[in-house]
Amino acid sequence: MSTIESSIMPRHTTRSANVGGVAIGGRAPIAVQSMTNTDTADVASTVTQVKALADAGSELVR
Repeated sequence: MSTIESSIMPRHTTRSANVGGVAIGGRAPIAVQSMTNTDTADVASTVTQVKALADAGSELVR
């Protein structure tokens, strides 16, 4: 983080937590995450959307 960025937006000290193998918080890099907008009962559509999000770079899908 550059000096300019840190003076504009100070970071808060946080603890790291692992969610499905992805570290969040602490000094972990920012994780790209997204949410599906399908009916979870529609498994085929949800799986298709999760695969598309993963291919686009999402590390965590909720």
